[in-house]
Amino acid sequence: MELANTWDKCYPKNERVNHKKVTFKNHFGIDLVADMFWPKNCDKKLPAIACAGAFGAVKEQHSGLYAQEMASRGFLTIAFDPSFTGESGGFPRYMNSIDINVEDFQTAVDYLSNLDNVDSNKISIIGICGWGGMALQTACIDTRIKATIAITMYDMSRVTANGYFDNANNEESRHQLRVNINNQRTIDFKNQSYQLAGGVVDPNLKDVPDFVHEYAVYYKNRAYHPRSLNSNNGWAITASTSLLNNRLFTYAGEIRSAVLLIHGSKAHSRYMSEDTFKLLKGDNKELYIVDEATHTDLYDGGVNHDKIPFDKIESFIKSHI
Repeated sequence: MELANTWDKCYPKNERVNHKKVTFKNHFGIDLVADMFWPKNCDKKLPAIACAGAFGAVKEQHSGLYAQEMASRGFLTIAFDPSFTGESGGFPRYMNSIDINVEDFQTAVDYLSNLDNVDSNKISIIGICGWGGMALQTACIDTRIKATIAITMYDMSRVTANGYFDNANNEESRHQLRVNINNQRTIDFKNQSYQLAGGVVDPNLKDVPDFVHEYAVYYKNRAYHPRSLNSNNGWAITASTSLLNNRLFTYAGEIRSAVLLIHGSKAHSRYMSEDTFKLLKGDNKELYIVDEATHTDLYDGGVNHDKIPFDKIESFIKSHI
């Protein structure tokens, strides 16, 4: 496994924290690669956080930014590339699976729990965009997690099966998706390669919804990275099989640990956090709306880098670990 050994992040390095790359293997035998951050001049056991997202991003983009910032606030953190993406292993490339991606988060918890300088009773997770949904799904099964933070969350199973804003929530639309995916499987098997769906659109296109343009500006301009699916050629067309055939959050109402959902008031995806919050139970659950923030503003703080409520994230986690 060849790993980049230079600082190739889409955010500046914080000199108050240490950094190194680490690897660990999930239960499916896939090697995951992560950036680890921890505060300098600290020799005590630390609370820990595993970060991932967004869906189709790499750790060098916003999950690493979150991990580095939280390390500066007294946590040991990792930001990992999910299976089949970035520097992590797994073949075919650019695939996703609810089961495997939940396992990725659980393996990150396994890894953190066994570090000598981590307090294994104080582990939290942060998921961004589609990985906010995967983080919440992981909280449904993993009782070791003390707090789950879902940032500008996408329910990827809902948006895959129903379309944006549930505009394609009907049997015929889903049937056509199944036909298209299965026809592509036949073609891919014949070609012994996996056709990619394409990343985000050209940021110079004008006749697109605002949120589509915001994605393009972020992934193509503000935070382009050569290993990012969204910045380049996207997921495999057949990658949505699992999301189309399964639904997230069946047991969300049984999550006993703390959950914080954070969304922007101007985010097109806000309805997903609001609807998901209604599934949660207990006084340790909170929906926090960031005024004037769009979906991608919560990736890196937006143009002025002031939209991510790190103080809120820190206080929420520390009050529940």
